[in-house]
Amino acid sequence: MTIKRENKWLALVVLAGALAMIVLDGTIVGVSLPSMIQDLNMDLASAQWVNSLYSVVLAALLMTAGRLGDRVGRRRLLAIGVAIFVVGSLCAALATDATTLIAARALQGVGGAAVLPATLSSVNSLFRGKERAAAFGVWGAVMSGAAALGPLLGGAFTTYLDWRWIFWVNLPLGLLVLVGIRRFVPETTTEHRENGTDIVGILLSALGFGLLVFVLIEGPSWGWLTPRTAVDLGPLMWGADAPVSLIPILGAIAVGALVAFIRWELRRARQLKSTLLDVSLFSHATFSWGNATATMVAMGEFGLLLVLPLYLINVLAADAMGAGLILAAMAAGAFLSGAMARHLAASMGADRVVVLGLGLEVAGVAALAWVIGAGAPLLPLVLLLVLYGLGLGLASAQLTSAVLRDIPPEASGQGSATQSTLRQLGSGLGTAIAGSVLAVVTTRAATTSLAALGLPGLDAAAWAQRLSDSAGGLIPQVLHGNAGAAFGEHAAQVAGVMGDAFTSGVQAAMVAAVVCLAIGWIGSLQVSRAARAVSIPDTAQSLTPEPDAERG
Repeated sequence: MTIKRENKWLALVVLAGALAMIVLDGTIVGVSLPSMIQDLNMDLASAQWVNSLYSVVLAALLMTAGRLGDRVGRRRLLAIGVAIFVVGSLCAALATDATTLIAARALQGVGGAAVLPATLSSVNSLFRGKERAAAFGVWGAVMSGAAALGPLLGGAFTTYLDWRWIFWVNLPLGLLVLVGIRRFVPETTTEHRENGTDIVGILLSALGFGLLVFVLIEGPSWGWLTPRTAVDLGPLMWGADAPVSLIPILGAIAVGALVAFIRWELRRARQLKSTLLDVSLFSHATFSWGNATATMVAMGEFGLLLVLPLYLINVLAADAMGAGLILAAMAAGAFLSGAMARHLAASMGADRVVVLGLGLEVAGVAALAWVIGAGAPLLPLVLLLVLYGLGLGLASAQLTSAVLRDIPPEASGQGSATQSTLRQLGSGLGTAIAGSVLAVVTTRAATTSLAALGLPGLDAAAWAQRLSDSAGGLIPQVLHGNAGAAFGEHAAQVAGVMGDAFTSGVQAAMVAAVVCLAIGWIGSLQVSRAARAVSIPDTAQSLTPEPDAERG
């Protein structure tokens, strides 16, 4: 069937709605985490899992979902994914403990893994030439804008309703998207001649990606080299007196699984069998460098989104709504620059817009880390968040287009799934790394500072660990709650020392984010160089005859 022009744009609206719902859930949780921690008695590791497991599951399943969508139909997979996501949101809203909430987040991740590549590959299949560039611009602007808007919505729901509403809201939104899919989104598939299903590849990729993020999250609490505590894994008990921690062992398994995954995919490709990862796509320099850039950028962006709300709420004493409003400065910048990105790309090229955007992100976060350490007033922090948001909008809106510019439509499902996988892996790794740096630096700084107070009976190491485990939530409890009774008239002094230590941890985590963003910026220079080296410009795609129809 021939897709009518107006129906294509209505389909894009529905696809953008599905994308926004999925992306929002990756960032809406951060501001609500302190309320969840208090309500469900979670520690920092559990909070990290609530924040990052969604991305971990996405990373583990995205390539499988992208391949599946190419075969069975992207519209069908999209509808199934939205339905699963809605069920996961319902379970999260009803959660009564950390375990249930974490499991619900995993279920949301399964649904999101089906939705994300289906939206992007559908856009790639429905649009051609200049229309494709415009559609990619909309897709990228929605992704960056929704990600930046998440903290504001999370703050509003948590302050005026309850943190559970960040999940309740997905139910009506999901139902509206399902209706839109049924009415406006056409079915598209791609014919594949390869044989078999890559079950081994699915298992190896899930094991490698999942374990890698697990190691980074649990490393501070389990011990990086030697055990800090006994670990009960059901039939396996790893004692605190073991010669080595489980973390390096699991890390080695993760790396081994990922190496085995790449080798397995290369072997299946030589045998002309179906592969989960089409390694040949990386022969396009824009795709290779673009994915490396997207991964590092996601690490930096999501690391920032983990620690900044904790700082605003626990150190600056903002409530969830106040923190959301402060972080909305990012959304303002992202929406403004996202709207401008397509016009800038037309004049200077999408690749150069990405370079400019990432440069602004690096400058914004680096300055933020300095401002937080110097104890500057709120206004400079907000202005720097606007600067960061401007860069976020420019980079996100055009990076997708740059990564997929040389990928043929028949490979769009796997190309978009590979890009989305690496982005989500980056977000999971970024959250894990930022959380680990925050925990290590906070614990060390608090131990030293509390010991220096010389208060009688004060176990500095124990209180420092409590501060780290609470993700900074102990500070207001010491200042205004029952925890302060242990320090009597010194409670305010202890809370101040804890606040300084936690700020040091946040600063260190932000420096780690800057390093990731800077590496991503260097990668964007390589993307630009590769794009300029391609002999056929993007506009040549508009000269390619448009097929009469997609298979449905």
